[in-house]
Amino acid sequence: MLQIKVGKGKNVECRLENDNYYVNDKLVRWDLISVGNNNYHILLNNKSYAAEVLSADYVNKLFKLKINNQIVEVKAKDKFDLLLEKMGLSKEVSVGNLLIKAPMPGLILDVLTSEGDEVASGQSVIVLEAMKMENIIKSPITGVVKAVKVKNGDKVEKGQLLVELKN
Repeated sequence: MLQIKVGKGKNVECRLENDNYYVNDKLVRWDLISVGNNNYHILLNNKSYAAEVLSADYVNKLFKLKINNQIVEVKAKDKFDLLLEKMGLSKEVSVGNLLIKAPMPGLILDVLTSEGDEVASGQSVIVLEAMKMENIIKSPITGVVKAVKVKNGDKVEKGQLLVELKN
């Protein structure tokens, strides 16, 4: 399942099930043919569209398309992005900073980094105990620790800011 947002429009849910495509739970019949050089011909509900991929950022799932000479920006979220968002782990970037928030209420067992430390993407930064389980919170980016907002022994709530990183 994907959640797609085109421009400033509403989010739509898209899914593939038994070789059928659904958009907001409605069956959609379409055909896509590559005509070379990031250009495609789309047949959707008996209407023809010319599409060109102008840019594609696969890491952030951002795409700029030209469809029938109209430029649109598309943002996609897969099931993992939606799950992380639901758990409060979504990336919140502001002026090059990324905020790591608690995915659930718990107790900080160990802070594994300090202000000014360089961290790699996937590096452990916090150990959070929740429901008698240790949860390792990892950095989603490579960057520098701008601030650590908790210390060992702190009780935290879901969504509470733990660490702020700079790209």
